[in-house]
Amino acid sequence: MRRRLILSTLAVVLVVVAVFGISLVIVESRTIENSTRDNVRAEATRLVSTVESRLMAGERVTKASIGVTASKDRYVRYIRVEMPDRKTIEVGRRPAGEVVESRQTGAHGERVTVQASRSEVRAEVGRTLLIIMAVALLAVIAAAALAVRQAHRLAAPLTDLAETAERLGSGDPRPRHRRYGVPELDRVADVLDASADRIGRMLTAERRLAADASHQLRTPLTALSMRLEEIIATSEGEAPEDRAVVKEEATIALAQVERLTDVVQRLLTNSRDPRTGSAVGFDLDEVVKQQIEEWKPAYRSAGRALVRSGKTGLRAVGTPGAVAQVLATLIENSLMHGDGTVALRTRVTGNQVVVEVTDEGPGVDEALGSRVFERTVSGHNSTGLGLAVARDLAEADGGRLELLQQLPPVFALFLSRDAADLDAAGTTARDTA
Repeated sequence: MRRRLILSTLAVVLVVVAVFGISLVIVESRTIENSTRDNVRAEATRLVSTVESRLMAGERVTKASIGVTASKDRYVRYIRVEMPDRKTIEVGRRPAGEVVESRQTGAHGERVTVQASRSEVRAEVGRTLLIIMAVALLAVIAAAALAVRQAHRLAAPLTDLAETAERLGSGDPRPRHRRYGVPELDRVADVLDASADRIGRMLTAERRLAADASHQLRTPLTALSMRLEEIIATSEGEAPEDRAVVKEEATIALAQVERLTDVVQRLLTNSRDPRTGSAVGFDLDEVVKQQIEEWKPAYRSAGRALVRSGKTGLRAVGTPGAVAQVLATLIENSLMHGDGTVALRTRVTGNQVVVEVTDEGPGVDEALGSRVFERTVSGHNSTGLGLAVARDLAEADGGRLELLQQLPPVFALFLSRDAADLDAAGTTARDTA
C-alpha cells in the first residue's frame, strides 16, 4: 500500500508538472520571441525619428548624437543607418545565421536597419527551459518527500492495525488503545479494541465454565471409582465364574473412570492456563492393548472381532488419556456404523507413529469426504461431535487425525515419536550396519 500511495502521488505530480511545464515553456518561448521582435521594431522606429529630427534641425548625425553607441536591448547586435549624401553609420557586427530584422524609412530618405540574432533568442529560450526543468525537478523531489511521509503516516497505522487483528486472531484479546490521528483509522482501532474486550470476556466465561464443569464432575467420578472398588472387593465371596466376570467388568469400568478423570483434570488445568501442555512420552502398546480389552466384550456381544497388527514396542509423545479417548471414538464409530472385523494397525512413518483403525463396512459417504471431521456433520443421524472432538484432542498435543481412505474406511492417528524411541531405532540401525 505504501508503494501504491507513493507512486500514485508522484504520478499526479508528474502529470501536473508536465502539463504546466510544457504550457509554461511554450508561453515563455513565444513571449521571448515576440518581445525581441517588438524591441527590434521599437529600436528601428526610435532611430528613424531621431535621425529625421537631426536632419530637419540641420545638425550633424553621429553615433553619439542619435544614441546608438550602446543599444538598450540585449538582443540587438547590429544597427545600420543610411542617409542621402551622408556617411552610413553602422554599430555592431552583422549576426550570422537567422536574424530578427526591422527596417524603417524616414521622410528625408534615411533608412534604418536593426537586427537581432535568432540564435541568442533560442539560447534565452533554452535557459528559460532549464530553469523551468529545475523548478519542476525540485517540485517532484518535494512531492516525493511528502508522498513518502504521507504514505508512512497512513501505512504504519494500517500495519499496526493488522498486527492487532493478528494478535486478536491468535488468542491474545488484550486491547492496545492506540490512536493515529486519522478519524477512519481511529474508528477501526475503536472497533478492534471493543472486539478484543468482548472476546476476552467470552474466553474468560468459557474457561470459567470449563473449570466449573470439570470441578463438578470430579466429585461423582471419585464416588463412582470408590463404588467400583467396593464391587470388586465384594465379588470375592461369589461363585468363581461370576466372580471372574464381575471382577473383569468392574476392572474395565474402573479403568475407564480413571481415564475419564484424567481427561477432566486436563480440562480443568487447561481452563486455568491454556498454555500448559500435558504431552509426555508413553508406551503406545499399553494404550492400544487397553482399548482392545475394554471394547472386546462389546464386539463379542455384537458377533464381531477386534484385532491388532503392525509394529510393536513403539513410544509416542502425547497425553495417554487423550490418545485413548481418540482411539475409543474410532473404535466406537466402527462398532456403530461399520461392519465385520475392526483392525488396529500400528506403524512408523519418518519421525511419527501411526495408529490406523479400519473395518469392513460401507465406509464414509463420498459426499462427506474430509467434512466428516466438522462439527454437526454426520452421515448416520448422530450428533456429529465425536470425530470433531477426537481431532481436537489429537491436535492439542501436536498430533493429527485424518481419513486416509473412504472405502474401506481407514482413519489414522498420527503422533510424534518419542525421542528415546528414535535414539533406540538409530542405535539399532548403526549396530546392524
